[in-house]
Amino acid sequence: RLSKQCHNSYVHHPLADTMPANTGKGNVETNKLRQNLEDQLDRLVNQLGDLESAHADGDLDDDEYEESKEDTVEQLKEFQESLKTAADGDMSLVDSVGAMNLAISAALSKGFKNTEVIRAMGRRDPSHLRTRLTELQRDGKVDAEEKRTQEVELLTAIQAMGGKVTAEEVDYMKEHGSAALEDFEKVSSSLAGVAALNLASSEVAAAKK
Repeated sequence: RLSKQCHNSYVHHPLADTMPANTGKGNVETNKLRQNLEDQLDRLVNQLGDLESAHADGDLDDDEYEESKEDTVEQLKEFQESLKTAADGDMSLVDSVGAMNLAISAALSKGFKNTEVIRAMGRRDPSHLRTRLTELQRDGKVDAEEKRTQEVELLTAIQAMGGKVTAEEVDYMKEHGSAALEDFEKVSSSLAGVAALNLASSEVAAAKK
């Protein structure tokens, strides 16, 4: 069992990191900020995965697990709040912030268990997940039920990022998807609409300058 000290080592406060002061001018500053935000999201998503593994292995008892998970969820929500101002004055960040918001929604939902999928969503990388799906479908060692669960997660994430899915794959998701994933799809559709509006607003603002 993890000690209290080890248990606390899972906690990482994203807003404690120093962000670049200039978030809207120059490619260097923009890229630094994007990388900083992506790194913070990766740490929090990995933290959630570590907590799940530690709890499953018995290294964290139920109380420690719930306390740590609640803290991590709160950090994700704080991080999501910080994203609202990250793209101000720099429309090149709008897509990245939208992708990270999508990944946070996936992390907070009960539909996604695979942290690799969530991280790929945060980096707008549907091609990586398509490759992973192909590898999974060729893997004969994975339990059929587990394979089905992972396939639906991967396809849902690919679709949420705007990646191509076939009509057959859409039917497969509808047949085997969970209620939690259906709820996520509704949220992701809403986020896509918000991102489009934000991008349009940024373009209008840029045109006025």
